[in-house]
Amino acid sequence: MANHKIDQDHERFREIVKGAIKKDLKKYITHGEMIGRKGKDLVSIPVPQIDIPTFRYGNRETGGVGQGDGEEGTVIGSGQNEDDSGEAGEGLGEHIQEVDITIEELARILGDELELPRIEPKGSQRIETEKYRYIGIRRSGPESLKHFKRTYREAMRRLISSGDYDPENPVIIPIREDKRYKAPVPKLVQECNAVIFYLMDVSGSMSDDMKEIVRIEAFWIDTWLRSQYKGIISRYIIHDAAAKEVSEDAFYHTRESGGTKISTAYHLFDRIVTEEYDLSQWNVYGFHFSDGDNWGDDNAESIRLLTDQILPKVNLFCYGQVGNQFVSGQFIENLKIILAEQKADNLALSLINSKQDIYDSIRTFLGKGK
Repeated sequence: MANHKIDQDHERFREIVKGAIKKDLKKYITHGEMIGRKGKDLVSIPVPQIDIPTFRYGNRETGGVGQGDGEEGTVIGSGQNEDDSGEAGEGLGEHIQEVDITIEELARILGDELELPRIEPKGSQRIETEKYRYIGIRRSGPESLKHFKRTYREAMRRLISSGDYDPENPVIIPIREDKRYKAPVPKLVQECNAVIFYLMDVSGSMSDDMKEIVRIEAFWIDTWLRSQYKGIISRYIIHDAAAKEVSEDAFYHTRESGGTKISTAYHLFDRIVTEEYDLSQWNVYGFHFSDGDNWGDDNAESIRLLTDQILPKVNLFCYGQVGNQFVSGQFIENLKIILAEQKADNLALSLINSKQDIYDSIRTFLGKGK
């Protein structure tokens, strides 16, 4: 009964935490600090102090009502001597605690709050992988996998059948022959695999603040897509006047000083997809972030590559133009024409002038359910 009560309190606590996160989700999305604390499966989120009501017992013999001698007229509960001085504060104290929440739970909260549709993977083929569930029973195994209910059932059956069971003194001590253990049972599971390409302009006009916006948005995009697919590969491409594939760490920390040729990134993206991925088995996503200040005549080549080569191959291609007041940012205007003329339903565009725009940008990109 005590364990059941603890479980109830823990579940109630988790629901309160989720409610607090939902209430301030936009604030959490725009702050990058939590991303740095991301572990393998958990992320720590600061929330206001939350306590499940409980009785708390003070130390013994510390005095108080009903303890020790007292005099008539003594003020109870003031917590302060008459000689004490000081002024009361005007505001409530705020206590913050770190709460660990699984990436899976975080994705569900994100999907619910932004009303993101579940993704229906394209293609008819699926990759089968072998998973194991501990639903079988066997007579040998490690003690950590011992099935207590089945073990005691076997022990009772043995005692009853041998006439040794005493209802007045129901002591059941399993012997070696009674022990049963959980056994793994293989099961073929169909999984949809996806590859996500993150492309970023790292030319001299992309500031550290702009790259921080990209970093935060990419984290939330990755969180949602990983909740929709079991097999995810993330690949990273950076470009200025030339493009190259890099590690995740280099993606977020590289800064160049050259000009911008978006077509170089699109060429590399298309070549990798064409040479390395069977599109009947892989769902492909592209997320490109730039300030839109593309070099000279390169807009025409970039748009040709996007419309003729990339869009026919991908589930979704998203272009996020990160605001920069010092550049023209013409590229998104060209893409708006494509969106209007060709009705490309797997192309999404977003203008991200500040961190406050990340929330709506994610909804724009992932709200298509592609």
